[in-house]
Amino acid sequence: MEETGQNQAEEIIMEESVKEEEQDRISLLPDGLIIEILSRLPSTKNAIRTGVLSKRWQHLWTVVHTLIFIDNNINTSIYNRYLSADIFSFINKAITQCQSREIKKLLLHISFHVGFESQLNNFIRFAINRNVQELSLLSSYLGDNHKFEFKDDTFFNSSCFTHLKLEHCIFRPSGVISWDKLKSLCVSRVKLDKDLIQNILSGSPLLETLKLKYCCGYRRLDITSKSVKNLVISGYHNWFTTNFGMDIIQINAPNVLSLTIKKALYLRKILLQDVSSLHKACLNYTINKESLHHNEKEEEEMIEGFILKLHHVKELQVGKHHLQVLSRLETKGRLQWGLKYITAANSYSDND
Repeated sequence: MEETGQNQAEEIIMEESVKEEEQDRISLLPDGLIIEILSRLPSTKNAIRTGVLSKRWQHLWTVVHTLIFIDNNINTSIYNRYLSADIFSFINKAITQCQSREIKKLLLHISFHVGFESQLNNFIRFAINRNVQELSLLSSYLGDNHKFEFKDDTFFNSSCFTHLKLEHCIFRPSGVISWDKLKSLCVSRVKLDKDLIQNILSGSPLLETLKLKYCCGYRRLDITSKSVKNLVISGYHNWFTTNFGMDIIQINAPNVLSLTIKKALYLRKILLQDVSSLHKACLNYTINKESLHHNEKEEEEMIEGFILKLHHVKELQVGKHHLQVLSRLETKGRLQWGLKYITAANSYSDND
């Protein structure tokens, strides 16, 4: 019995020794490596929780270069304002404690209610004051009365942004936009008119990639900027018109090298104009036939027009539905290219 008890005691001592050794290994990590690890965690809340691992870790999260905040409301079917109040309070406390003078990335994935407008404005000002390079504001849709309005000229004249990803918001610049360092802009479910698009393009001399996801309000995309090389139209849905599904979009992009049109398009047709510099094109969209009384002949004419405009591209990918239409055109002798020059596009996901 005594021997058994002694063995158990030795095992406990060894386990404690291993734990202490592991903690010592953690404490031996340089601060720079720990900060890098914390910056790569899925959320800032996870980074804060690592403080239980070691006393040295407790305050290191305050100097990370990436801040990620995710609202629990995002994963619920019913909006709970109290949950949003909690996340806004948490974000406010976290950025107050943040000591990093420069933040590379700030992601806010929230359910925005108009009652939190002043707090969100403070978060945007924080991003600008800390020279955030990548700013993502992803908001769930609670109604047209609960969209965040960007109307502070400080935001529209910030030279720190290199990547912007904005969803369910309203742009109201009072003057000229000046995003001197912006390289990538992704706008989702935002109303954009021709003048606003031109204001963005003229004020972003380094912009290389423009993504419009289920945006509306424009009838013509005139992308004449020499810097923009990648254009993505991912869905189109004009919820502001009574003539639903009858919009006709014109695309003029003489300097763009890569064009992608995908997802559901609630419109009548898209017309390509000057796309003479294209090297790569991907057509993987669906037309909502019920809303615009679309017919097979009109669809064939639109795709045939695409092919005529894209005959010079080095790489053309099309979706399964387009291959069927192209096959019909080839059978009718209306396809100048053979299908062997066209490859099937990969299916897209909801997060694309």
